[in-house]
Amino acid sequence: MIERHFTKLRMRDDISREEENALRAAIDGTISFPPDRIVLHAGRELTHSTLLLDGIACRYKDLRGGERQVTGLHLPGDFLDLHGFTLKRLDQHVATLTACTFATVPHTALTAITERLPHLTRAYWFETNLDAAIHREWEVSLGRRTARGRLAHLFCELQVRLEVVGLAEADGYALPLTQSDLAECMGLTTVHTNRTLRELRTAGLVEFRDGRVTILDLAGLRQAADFDPAYLYLEKRAR
Repeated sequence: MIERHFTKLRMRDDISREEENALRAAIDGTISFPPDRIVLHAGRELTHSTLLLDGIACRYKDLRGGERQVTGLHLPGDFLDLHGFTLKRLDQHVATLTACTFATVPHTALTAITERLPHLTRAYWFETNLDAAIHREWEVSLGRRTARGRLAHLFCELQVRLEVVGLAEADGYALPLTQSDLAECMGLTTVHTNRTLRELRTAGLVEFRDGRVTILDLAGLRQAADFDPAYLYLEKRAR
């Protein structure tokens, strides 16, 4: 399952066999969690970075009133906390939304990679910058897009990100999340999310049913979202 991670890297840069072997050797184990479990607690000291092999996870913050705001989704092939290598702790929780399997990489091994393989180090620096670019786009959605635009944009983003790792086609993809999960991503109530999903379906753009997104009109969905994939930096270039 780690092949999805290398697929994601090679989409944007050339990764050598030596670099691939170095990461494989750095992994010290795998671990699985059921849905709705905290994997990484905010504020706790980190000694490993965690790579998502299968499933969907999220970053989130709890509010005093008990509400949860999801601030990012992690898909197969993503490091959950590569930034934690330098920060040594997270300011948000990381939790599973579905059953997930992870690989763990000790920070000591990442240190060795930075000292021995500068190109792979730059590739992972790029990954943290890409994560920040996605976060900025989510900030725009929460601050300025309508509910319809927010959900349309999320569906467009996930279609691209999942397609990169071979888990989506132009007309849809599996998304085993609940409407409540989507509401927490978009800063909406579940009722508002349900109503907005109906609007998108009635408009003939997208349908979300039984854990699957079916894209009925990709061009129309992208127009409704004002979606420009440039922030996902899909072009391949040397780092």
